[in-house]
Amino acid sequence: MNIIGINAYHGDASASIVIDGQLVAAVEEERFNRIKHWAGFPSQSIQYCLDVAGLGIEDLDHVAVSFDPRANLGKRLKFVASHRPSARAILDRLRRQGKTLGMEDQLAHGLGVKRDSIRAAFHRIEHHQTHVAAGFLLSPFQESAVLSVDGMGDFTSTMTAHAQGTTWNEFDRVYFPHSIGFLYSTITMFLGFPYYGDEYKVMGLAPYGEPEFVDEIRQMIRPKGDTFELNLDYFVHHKSGVKMIWNDGAPIVEPFHSPKLIELLGPMRTKEEEMTPRHDNIAKSLQVVTEEIILHMLNRLHDKTKSDNICMTGGVAMNSVANGKITTHTPFKNVYIPAGAADNGTSFGAAFYVWNNILGNARRFAQDHAYWGCESTDDECAIAIQHAGLPFDRMEPAALVDATTDLMLDGKVVGWFQGRMEFGARALGNRSLIADPRRTDMRDIINLRIKFREKFRPFAPSILEEQVGEWFEIDEATPYMEKVFPIRKEKQELIPAVTHVDGSGRLQSVSEKTNPLYHALITRFFEKTGVPIILNTSLNENEPVVRTPAEAISCFLRTDMDALVLGNCVIDRHRSDFPEEFRKRREMAK
Repeated sequence: MNIIGINAYHGDASASIVIDGQLVAAVEEERFNRIKHWAGFPSQSIQYCLDVAGLGIEDLDHVAVSFDPRANLGKRLKFVASHRPSARAILDRLRRQGKTLGMEDQLAHGLGVKRDSIRAAFHRIEHHQTHVAAGFLLSPFQESAVLSVDGMGDFTSTMTAHAQGTTWNEFDRVYFPHSIGFLYSTITMFLGFPYYGDEYKVMGLAPYGEPEFVDEIRQMIRPKGDTFELNLDYFVHHKSGVKMIWNDGAPIVEPFHSPKLIELLGPMRTKEEEMTPRHDNIAKSLQVVTEEIILHMLNRLHDKTKSDNICMTGGVAMNSVANGKITTHTPFKNVYIPAGAADNGTSFGAAFYVWNNILGNARRFAQDHAYWGCESTDDECAIAIQHAGLPFDRMEPAALVDATTDLMLDGKVVGWFQGRMEFGARALGNRSLIADPRRTDMRDIINLRIKFREKFRPFAPSILEEQVGEWFEIDEATPYMEKVFPIRKEKQELIPAVTHVDGSGRLQSVSEKTNPLYHALITRFFEKTGVPIILNTSLNENEPVVRTPAEAISCFLRTDMDALVLGNCVIDRHRSDFPEEFRKRREMAK
């Protein structure tokens, strides 16, 4: 049974393929077209999934689409009747939804085949049902509470449920226009971060501030029963809609706060304006109130389910700071958040919803890693390096690990390109930039000379999973960088490059089972330093994470990266025979 799952015409368009109940491949379209958060139709992702599975379009049995324009129709009509949104808002909504119709024809067109070659049954599944499926059906739990919370999808922003086996009972929903994701996005844009997906920057900024504005933010959102509601006086999206422009497929959202927000918090920051303590304090206050609402919902959900387990999913479940507090601030003991908790993961959520829920099959898969994307052989890596005209060495695995460790110990920043590419927003040791976390200057080196991004942005510690409890105050598996934990005070000064200003770290626990080479690299670093951690950030520079060896080499040449490990090949910029022309090209790029 072959099922393709599709997230199309939402941010982070993606595709996944499930064969006989097993996830085989998953990838975001941005990795192919190099447009961050691309929101069109993921034709290249679909073709990749088919290629990995060795299938043609005619071999598909089912196509699962992670939205349903007919969902919650009664609620939509009632909202229009009671709120009387502007004609522009209605037309914008109809225009966007029009793109979601005729998916059968778009699939044929995107893959360049005739419509009658597609025999698969098509399923349009409501957005939050696919989020819940991605959270629960791929989890290790047979029973769990579930909280799905994001910006908005199919007129719903939040859904709670109790799941058992392959089905779940819903408890609560929060409908448009109320959304904690919209609150976070509104303040993100207010703080001068205008791009889709910039919310994580505000989360990284928050520890620099004080909660000076919590009372003001609490005026914008408040608990209501088991969920919450917005104070719509501070917003205009319920009247004029959320205006989203697709520029070559990249979603651009226009601010949707009302003038009353300016009265509450003062003037809006432009992206060119210097960051001040006031901005830091607004970010901190937003994070505090967001956590209050999330933990309120989780505690109320536990009251209903009495479950030890919670599955978190949806874009707001990418708030790793809040996630790290679940087991200390609620009765839940076990937390599962999938790789791809945001809209990208609805592609595999939709596919598993069809497999388990519509077709009634038993569960036979649990997601324990995120390595579902494209890969390149060692020979393909070598050919790409030769094509670029660069000197390199090829090594056996043990020598490769040892050489890479020595580069980090010498203070070098190393690109690490191995195996299948990660699915989701975080690099997890296959498309990573890595470095020595013990160096006090390493964060500034990477932020300012390689990533070219804000200096307040933190970096993640990749840690051997068996060592988490020795270095962090909370000992939980965290394979997808989905939680932030306090670093033990006596350890913080040992790893300054991955210790955030508040003493925390957004860790990735690394398993020998799921990534043996990366585990071996950190183990070797541990043997040489006594520190079972390396600094890890994504292998890119203001672009989607690199997919191919050629993209990795291009990133290497236009930044101050010191070395690049592509498969079993090592390129070292500092060797004597490194071409001078590429040194000059790098200086020009700077």
